[in-house]
Amino acid sequence: MGSQMSGQAASHAPDAATIEALARAALARIPSPFAEHLADVVLIVEEFADDATLDALGIEDPFDLTGLYHGRPIGEKSLFDSGALPDRIHLYRRAILDEWCDTGVTLEALVGHIVVHEVGHHFGLSDDDMHALEDSAG
Repeated sequence: MGSQMSGQAASHAPDAATIEALARAALARIPSPFAEHLADVVLIVEEFADDATLDALGIEDPFDLTGLYHGRPIGEKSLFDSGALPDRIHLYRRAILDEWCDTGVTLEALVGHIVVHEVGHHFGLSDDDMHALEDSAG
């Protein structure tokens, strides 16, 4: 029965819970001092970005957006933000799976890359800084 179950699982696309688990694992690997600021970040896995989000970013094809950080960068936070919504990282499952098929990298590596990129936006990091963070979190 065990082999039948694993074969069955392999024939289905990873679900939102799988993507979220990979994203949480990637967040857990991010080193200090960044890690201390990520405790309150909410992870949300959706099938696609909604039309309002896509329109705001000028993106026509929902498959072009794999993740998005919602909130104010760390450097712009103040004590007056206490009533604000928690910062959120949105991951878009269908776009992630599409990119996964196109790139041939492991799903774990792809989700990790997206999470690090979104965390990078959270801290206002440059692309070079994000690559270094990704290398250290890998």
